[in-house]
Amino acid sequence: MRAQPAIESTAVLAPNQPKTKLFDYPKYWAECFGSAPFLPMSRAEMDELGWDSCDIIIVTGDAYVDHPSFGMAIIGRLLENQGFRVGIIAQPDWNDVDAFRTLGEPNLFFGVAAGNMDSMINRYTADRKPRSDDAYTPGGKSGARPDRCSMIYTTKCREAYPEKPIVLGGIEASLRRIAHYDYWQDKVRRSMLLDCPADILLYGNAERAIAEVAHRLSRGEHISRIDNVRGTGFIRSSTPKGYLEIDSTRVDRPGRIDRIVNPYVNTQEMDECEVERRNTEQLDPNAGVAVKFMPHPMRDRDTTVLRLPSFEKVRNDKVLYAHANRVLHLETNPGNARALVQKHDGRDVWLNPPAIPLSTEEMDHAFGMPFARVPHPSYGDANIPAYEMIRFSVNIMRGCFGGCTFCSITEHEGRIIQNRSHESIINEVKEIRDKVPGFTGVISDLGGPTANMYRLACKSEEIERACRKPSCVYPGICDNLNTDHSALRELYKDARELPGVKKVLVASGLRYDLAIKDKEYVRDLVTHHVGGYLKIAPEHTEGGPLGKMMKPGIGAYDEFKALFEKYSKEANKEQYLIPYFIAAHPGTSDEDMLNLALWLKGNGFRADQVQAFYPSPMATATAMYYTDKNPLRKVNYKSDEVAIVKSPEQRKLHKAFLRWHDSNGWPILRESLQAMGRADLIGDGPKCLIPWTQPEQDGYRSARRKNSTPSGSKHKRVAASKGKTILTQHTGLPPRAGGASKKR
Repeated sequence: MRAQPAIESTAVLAPNQPKTKLFDYPKYWAECFGSAPFLPMSRAEMDELGWDSCDIIIVTGDAYVDHPSFGMAIIGRLLENQGFRVGIIAQPDWNDVDAFRTLGEPNLFFGVAAGNMDSMINRYTADRKPRSDDAYTPGGKSGARPDRCSMIYTTKCREAYPEKPIVLGGIEASLRRIAHYDYWQDKVRRSMLLDCPADILLYGNAERAIAEVAHRLSRGEHISRIDNVRGTGFIRSSTPKGYLEIDSTRVDRPGRIDRIVNPYVNTQEMDECEVERRNTEQLDPNAGVAVKFMPHPMRDRDTTVLRLPSFEKVRNDKVLYAHANRVLHLETNPGNARALVQKHDGRDVWLNPPAIPLSTEEMDHAFGMPFARVPHPSYGDANIPAYEMIRFSVNIMRGCFGGCTFCSITEHEGRIIQNRSHESIINEVKEIRDKVPGFTGVISDLGGPTANMYRLACKSEEIERACRKPSCVYPGICDNLNTDHSALRELYKDARELPGVKKVLVASGLRYDLAIKDKEYVRDLVTHHVGGYLKIAPEHTEGGPLGKMMKPGIGAYDEFKALFEKYSKEANKEQYLIPYFIAAHPGTSDEDMLNLALWLKGNGFRADQVQAFYPSPMATATAMYYTDKNPLRKVNYKSDEVAIVKSPEQRKLHKAFLRWHDSNGWPILRESLQAMGRADLIGDGPKCLIPWTQPEQDGYRSARRKNSTPSGSKHKRVAASKGKTILTQHTGLPPRAGGASKKR
């Protein structure tokens, strides 16, 4: 591993607006080669294009699908549009360094990403068992990428061409940009920048950052000097001049800290409130009173950095870990976020504030590249399951302001919605209709991370820039949030009325607490865009876990359900609402799961597969899981502990409650119900949850037999059978552009 250079100061960050829009950069000289049918994966393809070399080579853990739902495609096509020659090395043999020399030496840099999914979540279940398939690999075969493949790929790139810069991105790196709890090793790991020989890390959707980095490298600037790009992280030796450094524990105190009394103390070590006071007040020596002055220029957020507790401290102190996680989430709004720094083994990991969200014009530009919309021809007829899932779908927006604590969308895409224009989306529907093989007239999804957040935003840009709330819809919908779905209804109408389009479905998850604010939207959705069943995710029925998830109460679900059934009846359609739930989430007690099981039984739901909570890196719920503390509030050593489900036995019990009808879970449920004093729920009566005896003993029919769902609803059973897939995707890692989530 090459030693990381110590990065010194060059300049502070620019103001809170992008210096250059994506489409305003001067084109690199290689633009004369034009667009390639596919970004090349071999030297033979390069020869056909007339290339002697690649300017940029992207190494990815996914198969190469030239579609805007795949990160390597949208970044590669964007760089191609900037004039660079971009090659792809997809799923290389990580045991052979020559696999990383396939396209030769890049002129500018290697771009490395694990793929649309975190490699560990892609490889292992929530019970840490290896998966038997990989949706992003031809044939769905597992084993095509290594564990923690960002680390392996960067190491091999460095071994192949030691002097070439390496730019690390993708969701795996994004969620590991600081010290983080690693569920698979059950310990706190340091920032991925310390474990990878990468020169710079790009977090979040990286179009803006990658364009600036690429052009600066093309002008001959050394990678170690590129330290003022938003949405990037790197290693540096110390805080540069011009920055005010504030200890994060003085901003959000995790416990008792003695007040600074030395009047000559360095302001970089001072309590933020004390710095504020000293910058605005000065004692008049004649009158002996405080005189107000204008704030010191160093109070500017663009020149302020918060120092998080070091890796060594958060590794050894769970309260400090929860505090660091809380501060990171408070510093995610590009309008007011400050830089963060965290020391690791004597070196500083520096994270610039998040990138400025793309404008609608820039979103149209990014999604309007000449994508082939199919897998690379080298895969032949091999099926790539993730591609099949999004083949006829359209991503209309990015981001999510829901802030669900178990979900990684906000950490990666941000909570400010980035919208494509109406025209851009309709044009993509036409392109699917006219160009994509096998199109039968059905658009499988018109959505995004959350289907009905299109064009929803804060009513005031000034309030939005200043807001530090983690969610716009919890504990209730913010009064400043626009909930008008009219733009989305108009989009649905124009899409479904296109010639050659028979049906436009909405398969992305729905935020039902927002939908009920616009009943006409619910009517349009139910009448025209539901394919038999509609999935939504209340996640639980009880206040304890819902409060830790930052999800609305079950009453909002009931209200949406009433509207859904009303409009389905008016449309003379037999349609079903399918709710999804998570077992073993932080804040969940055995009693909570029992009450959920009774609700499921009372509503006639029998899920074939369920998903337990999966602690993905950097999520707030993961911090709860690891620390037993609640980072949604200020944490200290006396804070109340959160109920955590960690033992395999209790996780098994919680999943058994979700599958209350499965006879395999009855023994553990009987034991638990008796221990809870609820033996009254065991028996043959209508109010009982499970019987006393097993089916083979007295003729009870196993709940696992085919067609065992009550009430004759095949839709309930078919949809519920997909529960494992849907709930897994709450980690924010299915096939969306830049690694974002399609399902909620």
